[in-house]
Amino acid sequence: MTRVPRDAASRFLIFLAGLCTFVFVAVFLLTRMLGGGGGPVGLSGDKVGVLEIRGIIVDSRQVLESLKRFAEDRQIKGILVRIDSPGGAVAPSQEIYRELTRIHKEGKKKIVASFGNVAASGGYYIAAAADKIVSNPGTITGSIGVIMELSNVQELLDKIGVESYVIKSGELKDIGSMTRPMTEREKQVLQSVIDDVYMQFVEHVAEGRGMAVEKVKLIANGSIFSGRQALGLGLVDELGTFQDAVDLITELAGIEGKPRLVYDQRERLGWIDYVVNRAARGISQIRRDHNQWGVFYLMQ
Repeated sequence: MTRVPRDAASRFLIFLAGLCTFVFVAVFLLTRMLGGGGGPVGLSGDKVGVLEIRGIIVDSRQVLESLKRFAEDRQIKGILVRIDSPGGAVAPSQEIYRELTRIHKEGKKKIVASFGNVAASGGYYIAAAADKIVSNPGTITGSIGVIMELSNVQELLDKIGVESYVIKSGELKDIGSMTRPMTEREKQVLQSVIDDVYMQFVEHVAEGRGMAVEKVKLIANGSIFSGRQALGLGLVDELGTFQDAVDLITELAGIEGKPRLVYDQRERLGWIDYVVNRAARGISQIRRDHNQWGVFYLMQ
């Protein structure tokens, strides 16, 4: 029996490992270039960007970066916004809404929103920018409204003998203080802010859904609805699944055959995204514990 020299066998194994690595990298890069990170090779050259809005909305930066990439990619003919969120902070919800509206007004990309388990408050706000909204019959949606939550621990401080001293430049500088009761004037000021932010929500829903402002106000009392109820109220266009939403955006964008689904790059950081979203779910409790109050489009 002829024995293969040890060094020759080692070189062969190294060559084989290198070849496997090269093939793997080549296939991966080819899939990314042709499929954009979603869908098998061999489908239509047109793409649909899939943007996922999950969990409580606390920051818009990564979402806006993804939307920018989708908008600049000429092969992406439409954007599918998959929403599974109870809402969140006002500013990031508005920023995402406005960016989608900007893309929509350019007329180059069709936009369809697809609802998952919940698409309420700020989650619904974002969807109002879409050409069409597809909801599951049992999706929890609506909750059109604004909330601000403050705490008063004065009695507790009195019991333990702690006093609070505030030096301020104006009467309203410590508005919302947790160490004293709120004055009537302060309540009026905060209510005026809430009313204005609420009307911004109502007006954008009315604009996006082609409804009269007064009609939207009739249902914009913070109530939640099922997807089927929302359809009857004109808040969504169709009942269906994620795949139904894919079929709809394919039709609206004029794509022949099946499009390639391009997921935003946050998918590559799945475990980080999961940890961030889990942490964000405690935002209401953090707000109560540390008095970090703010204005929220958030289902409670």
